[in-house]
Amino acid sequence: MKYTAVTFTSSNIEEWQKDLLIAELANLGFDTFEDQDQGFVAYIPASNLDIQALETLLLSEAEGFEISYEVNELENKNWNQVWESNFSPILVDDKCYVRATFHEDKPEYPYQIIIDPKMSFGTGHHQTTSMMLSYILENEFQGKEVLDMGCGTGILAILASKRGASQILAVDFDPICVESVIENKELNHVSNIEAKLGSKEAIEGKKFNTILANINRNILMDQFDVYYTDLSESGELYISGFYDGEDLEILSKKAESLGFQFIEKKVLDTWCAAKFIKAN
Repeated sequence: MKYTAVTFTSSNIEEWQKDLLIAELANLGFDTFEDQDQGFVAYIPASNLDIQALETLLLSEAEGFEISYEVNELENKNWNQVWESNFSPILVDDKCYVRATFHEDKPEYPYQIIIDPKMSFGTGHHQTTSMMLSYILENEFQGKEVLDMGCGTGILAILASKRGASQILAVDFDPICVESVIENKELNHVSNIEAKLGSKEAIEGKKFNTILANINRNILMDQFDVYYTDLSESGELYISGFYDGEDLEILSKKAESLGFQFIEKKVLDTWCAAKFIKAN
């Protein structure tokens, strides 16, 4: 597959602004990011690059800082192989070991998840994924019907299954993610995960005991109504993909207006995850 590299440069961008921009670029189809001095490089399949959409995003995001970008076409090569070479295993809460097929087996940990990297989001390295994994480790999943919304590699769905969930629906709008879930559930010998292509329309009319949604603030705001309708009484909602502070306040206000009760939050490097209960 042919890729395009877009190099973003800014002399005064803050770290939180860079993280937010990267999250928005991921929504435009950029799937790999590399830090550099005074900026970063974002990679996207050449056929998916939309310069007009990129310009529109930068106009809306670049408040308080100046940013420039340079587009370069890259030679054809196996970018999955390049990305895999930079993928290292992680350990979450001393309980969940996440590794690739080419890493050493660690059976001494209670939970081991094998992820075959395909540049889809969700290897556990991002703060939001790590916090969501912690929530799954801390809470009861035995016998529950679970939704993993914006599933990426399916890492959250796989851990939910290992924690005793009876059935999991994993939904993502990216076909690469859906394929990744199917392959990763086989790697982990998990049979009770259904991978489905789509968005909120894919879950309307279904019922879940628990919903996991690691997406971003705007999509969460748009989908809260469906989450509430599809959650069973006293169902649990775990969300991430946003920042502590204003983002959490906006999301909590929306959730509580529907009938959710805020329970608690986790914060890691200004990123936030939160737990809600369907109260009525």
